[in-house]
Amino acid sequence: MLPTDDPFKAFLDHADAPVANASDGPLAGLTLAVKDIYDIAGQRTGGGNPQKLAEAPVAETTAPSIQRLLDAGARFVGRTQTDELTFSLMGQNAHYPEPMNPAAPDRVTGGSSSGSAAAVAGGLADIAIGSDTGGSIRAPASFCGLIGLRPTHGVISLDRAMPLAPSFDTFGWFTRDIDTYERVANVMLPADNTTRQHHFLNLALLDALTLGDREATEYARMVDIIAATLDVPREAPPLVQEIDDLYWSFRKLQAHEAWATHGAWISASERGLGPGVKERFEFGATITKEVAAEESQKRDAFRDELAELLGDDGILLLPTVPGAAPRKDLGFDDLQAYRERALRLLCLSGLSGFPQITIPLGTVDKAPFSISLLGPAGADRQLIELARTILTAAGER
Repeated sequence: MLPTDDPFKAFLDHADAPVANASDGPLAGLTLAVKDIYDIAGQRTGGGNPQKLAEAPVAETTAPSIQRLLDAGARFVGRTQTDELTFSLMGQNAHYPEPMNPAAPDRVTGGSSSGSAAAVAGGLADIAIGSDTGGSIRAPASFCGLIGLRPTHGVISLDRAMPLAPSFDTFGWFTRDIDTYERVANVMLPADNTTRQHHFLNLALLDALTLGDREATEYARMVDIIAATLDVPREAPPLVQEIDDLYWSFRKLQAHEAWATHGAWISASERGLGPGVKERFEFGATITKEVAAEESQKRDAFRDELAELLGDDGILLLPTVPGAAPRKDLGFDDLQAYRERALRLLCLSGLSGFPQITIPLGTVDKAPFSISLLGPAGADRQLIELARTILTAAGER
């Protein structure tokens, strides 16, 4: 099933069993790539780790979310690379060749849905499925100039998908255009016939995140497009918890759950985990149940605060990540520093469970740089429709 021409190293070579799809349906004529965490009948799921792949049984049943797409007519073209056990954000897996970012070849694709982003950005698939725990749809979408939604937590099944941190894990997908994105949404998301007049909010995070001058200028331009098209955003009141506190709540809870998910398997043998991934799992092993319970209380308080701030029709504007994708030739420490800055933005949707869509609206240094809309729980379809309005207006300017 591997495409014969894969210049971007998006695909893996163990998708060796045929995958049937419906001959017609709302996604007929569209090709589908799938991140290597979802079970597909007749194939093994590797999760970005060679030992995990070697030990994996051949799946008897396809993940329901993937089966729904196949039943809608999408044609499977291959399994895509993922960062190791999905516990990374840069698209660099120590065990496999690094996927190329077709939109900025000297920069990373982002992870952990690295191969899926590369496949769509490079035109090798119309739709590529990923997942988002800490930002693994939103960051690669921004880095590669794609549309990507982190849905409301739990709205799309993750049955028969390899977990990382279940209270954060979400299904997600990439496309190059909003029409295709909406076609997938019509298959995957519950119906929503609500019509609302949204109001937009800015949150005073940018100073703490120290956007560079070029990034701040481009972000302001993107906000101006939204202001001219939909509404002028107003400044939201400061959050009760500092962004660094929210970041650490996310880090501790994610790591605690990740160790609960994979710790026994990691501890059973020498797994040769790659740099960064190894240390993040080791950090998770140090987070006690008491610490996790304390951080969960902080998370609940933040979720309640954000729900009250947004109400039924509030939309928070923010940069998806602090800038364009980091260059591949940056050292490990610099890549980690970018990751930690990015997570201070990405953690808001993760902690709340609220949906966030990344819109490819800008560039910095000739590389993609996106803006995001974060809405209340259940606002997934509304965010996609707002993205359509914004992208249409940007194309007309």
